[in-house]
This record gives sequence, structure tokens and C-alpha cells, in this order.
Amino acid sequence: MTEADPHRPAVPAAAPRATYRLQLGPGFGFAEVAALAPYLAELGVSHIHLSPCLQAAEGSSHGYDVVDPTRVSDALGGPEGFAAMCDELDRHGLGRVLDVVPNHMATRGRENPWWWSVLENGPASPYARYFDVDWDPPEAWLRNKVLLPVLGDHYGRELEAGRIALEHDAGELVVRYGDQVFPVAPRSLAQILDAAADRSSSATLAFYADAHRALPEATVTEREALERRDRDRAVLGRLLRALVAERPEVEAALDATAAAVNADPDSLHDLLEAQNYRLAYWHAARRDLDYRRFFDIHDLVGLRVEDEDVFHDSHRLVLEWVRSGRVHGLRVDHPDGLRDPAGYLRRLREHCGDRLIVVEKILVGDERLPANWEVDGSTGYDFLNLATRLLVDGAGEAPLTRLWHDLSGDPKPWQEVVLESKELVLRDILDSEVNRLSALFVQVCERHRRHRDHSRHELREALIATAACFPVYRSYIADGEVPPSASDLRHIRRAVTAAGERRPDLEPALLELLARLLSRLVDGELECELAVRFQQLTGAAMAKGMEDTAMYRWAPLLALNEVGGEPDHFGVSPEEFHRSCAETARRWPRTMLATSTHDTKRSEDVRARLAVLAEVPDRWRETVGRLSALAERHRSRGRPDPGTEALIWQTLVGAWPIGAERLLAYLEKAVREAKVHTSWTRVDAAWEEAVRDFAVAVLADPGLTDEIAAFVESVAEPARANSLALKLLALTAPGVPDLYQGTELGDFSLVDPDNRRPVDFAARRRLLDRLDRDGAEAAAGDDLDAAKLWLVRQVLAVRRRRPEAFGPGGGYEPVASDGPRRDHLVGFVRGGAVATLVTRLPVGLGGSWGDTTVSLPEGTWRDLLTDAETAGGEVRAAVLLDRFPVALLEREPSP
Repeated sequence: MTEADPHRPAVPAAAPRATYRLQLGPGFGFAEVAALAPYLAELGVSHIHLSPCLQAAEGSSHGYDVVDPTRVSDALGGPEGFAAMCDELDRHGLGRVLDVVPNHMATRGRENPWWWSVLENGPASPYARYFDVDWDPPEAWLRNKVLLPVLGDHYGRELEAGRIALEHDAGELVVRYGDQVFPVAPRSLAQILDAAADRSSSATLAFYADAHRALPEATVTEREALERRDRDRAVLGRLLRALVAERPEVEAALDATAAAVNADPDSLHDLLEAQNYRLAYWHAARRDLDYRRFFDIHDLVGLRVEDEDVFHDSHRLVLEWVRSGRVHGLRVDHPDGLRDPAGYLRRLREHCGDRLIVVEKILVGDERLPANWEVDGSTGYDFLNLATRLLVDGAGEAPLTRLWHDLSGDPKPWQEVVLESKELVLRDILDSEVNRLSALFVQVCERHRRHRDHSRHELREALIATAACFPVYRSYIADGEVPPSASDLRHIRRAVTAAGERRPDLEPALLELLARLLSRLVDGELECELAVRFQQLTGAAMAKGMEDTAMYRWAPLLALNEVGGEPDHFGVSPEEFHRSCAETARRWPRTMLATSTHDTKRSEDVRARLAVLAEVPDRWRETVGRLSALAERHRSRGRPDPGTEALIWQTLVGAWPIGAERLLAYLEKAVREAKVHTSWTRVDAAWEEAVRDFAVAVLADPGLTDEIAAFVESVAEPARANSLALKLLALTAPGVPDLYQGTELGDFSLVDPDNRRPVDFAARRRLLDRLDRDGAEAAAGDDLDAAKLWLVRQVLAVRRRRPEAFGPGGGYEPVASDGPRRDHLVGFVRGGAVATLVTRLPVGLGGSWGDTTVSLPEGTWRDLLTDAETAGGEVRAAVLLDRFPVALLEREPSP
């Protein structure tokens, strides 16, 4: 690894103490981050966690749609702004952790020079192998072309309506459709230049036409031909632009030729047929797309980052920042989309040394991070769901599930909803990916005489059934000689077995062949390709089917409907929580711990409030009954359906108070993601309008809003206890806490874009100043904002004072408790020096700890939240938790 620049201020390269996640975007760039440095340093974090900083598509609100990884984002402040931000953060001792997006890039015309080159030059582009494009698909009409599903209607209709046009500007010819432009293949320019040469009597232009005609075909990919084509194409482009600048009659002739082509649909069609892309109706993306994309977003194309050149070209700038000390850690976005995540992460580690690397990996059930991933851990969804479930009463599972079935009228269990949802997205929005894989499966079976008579339909159904039944996001079988892991083989066998049980019409021998192929037990290049591509499909099916469909269809308790969550598993015991944390301390001490992120479906405080419903299921049933009766006059022709209405009541309680604008934006997303009555691709405007009208009427009805507000007030105290418990657990458990912007105060946000709203940092500065002045007394009341900020400030301060207690060697020791309320208390000690105690299931506590005691290690302990002092040994819980529902204890040094 290259040495860091010795002239830069020293910022630790090791794991951060705590990170603060900032979502960059329009109006909040590098200058705004720099301005926050004093506040964030005073708050006590050690590193700032930034969303992507590379050049994204124009108008991007999040930065994950990168168009040029070789440039710093102009919209965020450009290279000068980035450097100034880093210098300011350095002055305050704040490091940087940066999001990287290795899986995909945005396809935005000229904005993405690599993709523009591919569209212009086809397989002959120097960047043709950078993107995961199938240049030889089964459909002959798509061979050596890229399908571009960008048209609002069928191609022929758009063409004949004049909405597609050839456009000339200063010697450059492009195809325009609305505000989108596309290049013209160099060889196809010959006919345009010939016609313009005749109009202008320009022998030079005629010569340029012949020179373009003489360029090697786009399908010729030998190195010498590619180099000559690329060189000659660039020279001819410069010469043509110079000629147009010097000869007005040539410019006029090109304008007239373009106009003539546009006036004749047949001529324009012929020109478009000669391109290296095919413009198509946007619906075609569901069936015929010939490139891998990010989930179902057709303008995010998959990168082949497994190629060493692609890796270096797409990571050069980011790795230079790491080398020079500008960046001190990386968060890897969506590793499951990669062909070989382990190989990618190994290469990344070679360049990053001991810098922090965490991955946005969603784990299911008892799944663990693959042992061969050279990372420090995940981004924290596993902890987020573990901690949430710790605060959910398992006794509420049966009554709340029964209530949901009664309200929605749908008796299906969660796992059936997931399977149906995954099958839906595989047949619908991921259909083009399934078609590509099916075509490959056909080729494989042609090589095996016992299976060559299977129809394409049979093979397709076997793939869909197995992908739908895959129990985790994906397996991780690589191209090379590394044998599959036992867990991968177990998941594959489980999926194939479940597919056979679910689809008895599928031939067992076919499913057995598929199991062997996916397990890499059958040799061959195509066989390997099938196994690798299947893995990329199952991850997308799980994400779109479970996260973005099923979790909007099944809602006994929305606190559990979170990324990486298991909505049908309500609670975990303190013992399970301790086992998980102890394992993290041993294996992943530098993993990230999150409670809210830019992708969570609900903020931590919404989940904390909704968790109370599991303790009061009967009261919640009565409340929903009253709300439903009061809302009868606002329904229209049975709309919304009962399931959507039930989701609305939980959403209102969780996010209360909430205005119409935020609620309507959430509901639009929720009902479209559910894909029951409407969807993003098949919008039922009348149904959505009825849902909007209902929601607006509810918010305008004092009887309903008073009922909602009264219920929220009735659970305010236990919800506050849950919020503080969730925050303290995340700040002190093994790992690196990652605070999402603004959540140092109470935050009741819903899914994006609601959780990406601007944060009032001025208010947070003022409150922090007041707490600095007045201390614990200012945080002792019912104000959640003050209590959370005080808690965050105090934990981050002790993490700074006692780094050894929270680092890789800090260990984790559960605190024993005894007495009638012992199950309502969870505690642990880090490094023998700092103890965490939190209240769980506060309603069931009944306001009294009784004779419950806690066993603290010997010594004198000071509660950093109340400044109270206590001796170690057996201590009554009521003494420790009389002013706050949580306690943060630091052991005083021995005299």
C-alpha cells in the first residue's frame, strides 16, 4: 500500500469511534458539511460518513447514480470544495468514511462518457466490456445492440409522430428524443455526409463520408482494428467540426440533410436501424433488456467490476483519496449485485490496508457474513433488527397477527406472502433478467442429452420457482476453483427442495440438474455462467420481492417491517441479544451499528413507538376499531382496501404528528410498492386518488385526529423509554455506532424521501449549548429531544475517554439481574469500565422495579446521565433507573 502524504494532518486510519452519516445532495454539499465540523466535533463523533461524492447524474438527489467515477461531483462543490471540506474536517479531528457504488452506473447520455462510447461504437467501444451487456442474446434483432427502453409509446408511433429526430449542431450529429440525446454510429454518418456533400458541393465533405464508411465495423473487436477505429473516428470528428466552423454552406447542408431525414420516417428508421442501440417502448425493459441493471431501474447499468481494468478505472479517484489520507474508510453499496463480491472485496482490501471497510449486506435468519470477505463487518441492519426485536414483546405476536388477518381479510402467513411477492417480481419487473437466464439454461441443457428436450418454458419455471424459494439473498460461489461453502450448498438444496414441493409439476430430474449446476458440480463455461448469474438474480428477487413488495402487503407490526427484518418473528430474549453481541465482539468488533439509515423504512423513533403496540395489543385492537368506525364516512366505494387502511393507522400512530404532504408521499410509495391495486408501472389513478382523498379526510377530521393523538400520548412514556434504549444499545454495543443525520434528537421519519429531508442543525447546536450549560437537569424531563441529545453526547464522550473499552479488545460481559422484573432489564459491561443498562417492555414493568437487582462489578460507578454515584455489587434496579429509563455507568479509577 502506498504511504499516506506526510504533509497532511494525521487522522486515525483505524476504526472510527463513531460515525455521523450525512446525506449529500442539492443544497447540501461539501461546504455545508465543512460548516458542520464544529458541531459534530463537539457532539463527539470521530468520523463523518458521506454518501457518494463522485459525479452523479444531473439533478441527482442522492449520488448513487454515478455517471463519471473519475470526477468529483460538481453539484456538491467539485474538487476544490472536496479538498476544502477535508481540510476543515481535519482541523476538527474528523475523519471521513465514504460510500462507494461498485455495482452500477447511471446511463445519462453525454453525462456518462463510458456509456456514450458504448452506444456510439457498440462492441468496438473501448468500454464495451466495462458494462454487463449481453452482446449475443437469443434475439437476432438485438445482437451487437443495446436495447434502450426510453420511449413513452411504441417505437413506430413515436417515430411517425416526429418525436424522434436527427439533430445537427456544429458538426456533430445526434439522435434526440425529448430531453434525451443519443450518439450516431460513425459508419452510419457516411450516408448523411454524402447527402450533405451533394447539397454543398463539398469534395472535402465527400472525402469525410468515404473515410467514415471505411472505418472498421462495430463488430470487429481485434485490438489493432479497435485502436485504428478509435483513432480515426476521433480525428474525423475533429476535422468535421473544423470544416463546419469554416464553411457556412457545409453547416447549412448538414442542417438541411437532417431536416430531410426527419421529414421521411423511412429514412430516419433506416438510420436508426444502423445504430448500436435500439430505441424501444419503456415496457420492453420488463421482457427484453439485454444488460444487467440495478434491480428494475433500467437507467442504472451493471458494471463488470470483476474485470481488473474496470475496477481500477472506476475506483482510481476513491483509492487516491484513501492513499492520500482524504478518506479513512469505505462503505460498499450493494455487494450482492456483484459477480464476485469476495474477489472485489479482496482487491479493495489490498489497496486500503487496515482502513475500515463495511458492506451493505442484508443477512437473513441465522446467516452470517461470508468468512472469506475481507471486511470489518456490515453497515448495521443486522444489529438494527436485533435491537428492535429486543424491545418487542413476543407475547404480542399472536394477537397482533390475528388482528392483521381480521383487518386485512388475508389469512396468508408471512412466508407465503414473501413467496408470492418474489414470484410476482420475477415474472414482472425482473422478467428480462429471467429471460436472459432462461436462454442460458437452454444452451446448457443442449449440452446434456438427458435434458435437451426440456422446453424453454419448463426451464424458465424451474428458475423462477427456485429463485423464489431461495432462503437468503444469494449464494457466493465464485468463478474459480474455490469450492462452495457448506452454507451455500445448504441454501441451494433448501431452495430446490422447496421449489419441488411448491411446484410438483416440475420434473424432479430437472430440479436436481439445476441444484447440481448451481452448486458448481457440473463442469463447463456455460454451466459456471448459469450458476454465477443465478446468484445475481436471487439477490434482486429478494430485495424487490420481500423488502419492496411483501413488507407493504403484510403488517401486523410495522416496527418489524424493516430492511433485513423478519416481520413474523416478534421478539428476542435478552439471552439471545447477549449471545449475538458477544459473537460480534469476537468476530466483527469494527462492524457498523445502525438504528436509522437513508434506506430504513421507518426511523428508529417510529419503530420504538410502534414496538409498544406489542405490549398493548388489546388496547390497539380497540383503538383501531374506533378509528375504523369513525372513518366510515370517508371511504369511497370500498377504498382504501382494509389492508391499506390498517397500514395507514399504524403509520399515523408511528409518525404522529404528520402533515398531509408527508403522509400522501408515503402512501403513494406504499401502495405502489405493494403492487396489489396499483404499481409504479401500472398506475391505477382512480384507486390512488381514493386513497389520497381518504388520507386527507382523516387528517381533517378532529374526531379521528383526537383519537390518534390520545393514543400516541398514552404510549408516549414507554415509547420514550424504547427510543432511549435503542439509542444507548447502538452507541455502546460491540461495533462502531453510525448516527444517521438528525437522529441525535427525536426523529419520526418514514421511508425515503421523507428520511432525507433537510435537518435543522441550528436547533441542534442551540440545544447542545443548553445541555452543556445546564447538564443532566435539562434532559431529565419528558423532552425526547433533550434526553436523546444528552445521551448521545455523554456516550460519545466516554467512548473518547475510554477507547480501550469499546475497541476490538474491549470485550462484552452481560450484566446479571435478579428479581420479579429481571426480564425487563438488559445490561452489559464493556472493557470492565463502562456499563449499559436499558429498560425493555416498559408497559409490562408497571412503573415499578420491585425487588429487582443488578449485579455490577466491584468499584464505584457514576451514572453519566444523572451524575449519581453507586457502589458495585448487588444494586436495586430502581436506584439506577429512577430518573432515566436507561443508565450509562462509568467505573471510577481505583485510588
